[in-house]
Amino acid sequence: MDFDDDYLKDAEEDARTVAFIRNYLPQELKDKFTDEELYYFLDVLVEYYASSGILDQEPDADGYIEIDQEQLARHLAATAEKEGRGAYDPEDLLFVVEAELEYGNEGEEDED
Repeated sequence: MDFDDDYLKDAEEDARTVAFIRNYLPQELKDKFTDEELYYFLDVLVEYYASSGILDQEPDADGYIEIDQEQLARHLAATAEKEGRGAYDPEDLLFVVEAELEYGNEGEEDED
């Protein structure tokens, strides 16, 4: 597989993830976030996972890694504000975090 194929595969996966997040959001938040914002938050999440060392933790007996979702939502809000993307309520972003994690969990279940 070459770079172009990898890029297209990643873009398709991101599109599926954003669609899942949008469906997961409560009705009152569905119109609060644009797809562009959801892509941005997905990028911030992936960057956080890669740089924080969180994925290097030992999984528990069930194979899960403990992730503080509220801390992650606060990180999204702080990063967005620092990068000039605007002010976001971490309470709202908690649903984005939960949705992204749920999407990842469903993908793992499909592999079983």
